[in-house]
Amino acid sequence: MEILEKARIEGWPDEQVVTRVLAGQTELYEILMRRYNQRLYRVVISILRDADETQDVMQEAYVRAYQHLSQFEGRAAFSTWLTRIAVHEALARHRKRGRNQQFGSDSNEGEISVSPGSPALDPEQTVSKAELNQMLEEAVLALPEQYRTVLMLRDVEEMSTSETAAALSLSEENVKVRLHRGRAMVRKNLFARVGAGAKDAFPFLGARCDRLVARVFERLSNLKSANLSL
Repeated sequence: MEILEKARIEGWPDEQVVTRVLAGQTELYEILMRRYNQRLYRVVISILRDADETQDVMQEAYVRAYQHLSQFEGRAAFSTWLTRIAVHEALARHRKRGRNQQFGSDSNEGEISVSPGSPALDPEQTVSKAELNQMLEEAVLALPEQYRTVLMLRDVEEMSTSETAAALSLSEENVKVRLHRGRAMVRKNLFARVGAGAKDAFPFLGARCDRLVARVFERLSNLKSANLSL
């Protein structure tokens, strides 16, 4: 019965889970984290290009989202709302590094050439799925940031143009332009050869997912204890 009940709850739409969390069933927040860990990992690492920093930012994003969960009004999908928070946190970390490149700057668009670091695939060459996924990751992460994140959300995470635009605070036309240019920079045959395997790239599963969930709940518990002591 417990297994059936768990399966039923895990099938709830995001909005229903949010409502239950706000009503006091905070343990259900884990469902949302596990549901979107993969997406947040992909979008954050596309901005920071550092796995350790990415996990730190994901943790901050989940804590911030929990703290402001009552402000989620359902005008956009919860996944979009959550992704925007993660993007905001990632960009804040990016700026903190003291880098000069601005996410929204298009001043050098069309002038950047990218070398993914992997040679063109010989049609006769046999390459394993894992190797192709690795090549895809390298090619995407080699892109300039403004293309990299759009490409990650649209082609890897398979979000729609409108969802991507909302998550990144861009116009849909801007998303389309950046996607087109990003795809041109990543060798077309690379994406063609990887095909459906694209979604296997940038994994955030297993132990790393478990550790992040545990850390977020530990922080939320500490925040709750601190509030009660006030």
